[in-house]
Amino acid sequence: MLFALFNFIWMTSVYLTQLYMSKNWLDFELFFKRTFKSYVLTVAGLLLFIFIYNFPFSRFFVVFCFTGFATLLLFNRIIFNVLVISLRGKFRLAKNVVVLGYNDVSIKLIKYFQNEAKLVKLAGCFDDKGSIENSAKLPVFRNLRECMAFVKENEVTEIYSTLVPDQYPYLFELAKEAEKQFVYFKFVPDYHIFVNRNIYVDFLNDIPVLSLRKEPLEDTGNRIKKRAVDLILSSLVIVFILSWLIPLLAILIKLNSRGPVFFIQLRSGKNNQPFRCLKFRSLRVNNESDSKQVSRDDNRITSLGRIMRKTNIDELPQFFNILLGDMSVVGPRPHMLKHTKDFSVLYKEYMIRHFVKPGLTGWAQVNGYRGEIKENELLRKRVEFDTWYIENWSVYLDLRIIVLTFLVTLRGDENAF
Repeated sequence: MLFALFNFIWMTSVYLTQLYMSKNWLDFELFFKRTFKSYVLTVAGLLLFIFIYNFPFSRFFVVFCFTGFATLLLFNRIIFNVLVISLRGKFRLAKNVVVLGYNDVSIKLIKYFQNEAKLVKLAGCFDDKGSIENSAKLPVFRNLRECMAFVKENEVTEIYSTLVPDQYPYLFELAKEAEKQFVYFKFVPDYHIFVNRNIYVDFLNDIPVLSLRKEPLEDTGNRIKKRAVDLILSSLVIVFILSWLIPLLAILIKLNSRGPVFFIQLRSGKNNQPFRCLKFRSLRVNNESDSKQVSRDDNRITSLGRIMRKTNIDELPQFFNILLGDMSVVGPRPHMLKHTKDFSVLYKEYMIRHFVKPGLTGWAQVNGYRGEIKENELLRKRVEFDTWYIENWSVYLDLRIIVLTFLVTLRGDENAF
């Protein structure tokens, strides 16, 4: 049973982290990071199984399995790394590259090849503006028409052109000549002419489509993964925690102050659609709850409410919102409708965070940006962290944020009040 589950969880972890699906499979740093993520997910899944299955496995046997598997993975990756490095020169695994043009785009491209690409050798750069020496000590030659002679002499395998063909008609002739010599010729367009920010290129058949941001949750498969995690976690919390916590806190809240047990407020959800957000009531009943943020020394907070807010217990009923699909476990925190309207005027990119479901916790929260927003800089940083989360979502990132939220709660968050 353990052996079968070990293999199943490992294959699932490999799929979730896309360990063997990356196009840059020779990027050793990325490969090691994804291997580590897969290993952590596998160990966590197996420990959960051992806890639930309640079979008396030998502790030594379990530890031996984990350490043995870790050792095997580490040995495998090191051997792979050493083999690639030792054989890439002999079998020409490394690309030999020439860059055409010396401009902002080519400088970024050159820095990428030199600092991040592991199997790329830069032979030189050609630009009609004159022969110069750049900061990275890469020679820049003057005459484009001398490029093919240089390519043949230095056994170049790829040419990257950052020059515009309309301004350099010779590029088309050069591209045809390169293909005759079995040298790949690639154009690198400067999209910043149109949009002064990072953009992403997708293809619909053979039609290129530019988008302002890359959002993994646009993919149906990724949305299914995220929803599955939400359903599993919310069901477990509701059954094993809220089933006994709600009656207990209901009595304490009633004894502590007059008013309902739950506080229900309309908040902004995905696509700015309002939903009824559920919380344990931590404030005295008042007329400003839909317009005024809670501050550090707010006299509306009850004595019990202060404890619940410090420990985030007041947010736990939102697992019902997660189960119903209005929220996710991880995502940008939802704000009241009035604040959404106000903040969207103060910061033009604020509404980007509503492309996904709001979360019980989020990347901004675990990085210290939670609670009252007193100045525009705090709002800007919160939106930046939320936008980064949207553009870099993964199951692993969600699990990491959940663990960080738990650690921050145990440690105590000075912005929780």
